[in-house]
Formats: sequence, C-alpha cells, structure tokens
Amino acid sequence: MRINLTKKEIVNAIYMQIGFSKKISENLLEDVFQIILNNIISNNKVKIAKFGTFLLRKKNSRIGRNPKTKEEKIISERNVILFRPSKELKKLINDQ
Repeated sequence: MRINLTKKEIVNAIYMQIGFSKKISENLLEDVFQIILNNIISNNKVKIAKFGTFLLRKKNSRIGRNPKTKEEKIISERNVILFRPSKELKKLINDQ
C-alpha cells in the first residue's frame, strides 16, 4: 500500500513543531514552494544543501509510438524538472 505525504500533513507538522497557526504554516509552505519554483524557472537549477538539486532540462521533440496501435506521433518539445538527491540524502535513505 502506497502512502503519500500531502501538503496538509506538512502544514500540520509545521503547526505542531513550530507553533505557528495553520494559516501561517500554509502560507510559509506555499512561499517556500514559490521560491523554489521561481529559481528553477530563472536559473534552471536549485541546490538545497544535504537534500538535493532540482534541474530544469529541455527535451527535444521526438517521434513516439503507441505500443498498442503502433501509431507514430510527434511528442512536442518541452521542459522537465529533474531531481538529483545529495550524497547525504542517499546515505540517510540507504542506512535506514
């Protein structure tokens, strides 16, 4: 069974650990997400020490195939976000 961590759970954790109101905790989390997103868009890279790096990568257009019908279709050019975990994060996960 897969359990997802939701934004609401993160807000509750901030509320319980720091003591801010839930509204302030939610605004704080939204601001952090917005800062990360703005920096990914403007700099193509965000590095968070002991956590990892978010990279913006451009994928060129290519020909793709529907595996069921074998129909070829052009997949358009797009940007994708990659995440590369830091050595510390990898070590922490593998030591558990």
